[in-house]
Amino acid sequence: MTTKQKILIVDDDQNIAELISLYLTKEMFDNQIANDGREALQLFRTFQPDLILLDIMLPGMDGYEVCREIRHTSNVPIIMLSAKGEVFDKVLGLELGADDYIIKPFDSKELVARVKAVLRRYKNTAAQPQTAGSEKVVQYTDLVINLSNYSVTYRGKSIDMPPKELELLYFLASSPNQVFTREQLLDHIWGYEYVGDTRTVDVHIKRLREKVHDSENWSIGTVWGVGYKFEVK
Repeated sequence: MTTKQKILIVDDDQNIAELISLYLTKEMFDNQIANDGREALQLFRTFQPDLILLDIMLPGMDGYEVCREIRHTSNVPIIMLSAKGEVFDKVLGLELGADDYIIKPFDSKELVARVKAVLRRYKNTAAQPQTAGSEKVVQYTDLVINLSNYSVTYRGKSIDMPPKELELLYFLASSPNQVFTREQLLDHIWGYEYVGDTRTVDVHIKRLREKVHDSENWSIGTVWGVGYKFEVK
């Protein structure tokens, strides 16, 4: 018997939370509801969800703070929910580690499709057993990116990196000096189901640069007006 995937719904509007719960229950997801940030953190620890639907505007501790706290210990997928549609809100959520962003009001089918797409991407990025000759590894001076077990070693130390950041770094590094547009990177890393703008790529590149600094031999380069490349000198 297949174990149901668990979704934590965090929204202070009880009507919306229950409606989302109904949608997900029909799709055979197990779910629980939290109405504020602190309750969300408690349920995160006890319920151990496979994905979190996180409203931004919450009483007390807002969604950004909840996302930040969870990212200290976990890479569980997080989809932000908000009535706000400004680019700033999207970027802030992504910078804090959210995987996707849905603007209210949303269509129930879109919500379920987004949940399934993010879960599918996350499942595909789970660590796989290593077998001789099948490892996907890119290695440079001071940098080793292993796509087989989703690990990054930088200057001899293991770097904690969410799956999509690692995939983006691996994709660029595995094609040195090749320039990719933001649209190409969105398509390769997030897939056609990801409904977002190219700013998403910029946010993830920024986060990569904060963790992995350029060396004398290589760098994550910006090609202005086009996109990015992993430049090998």
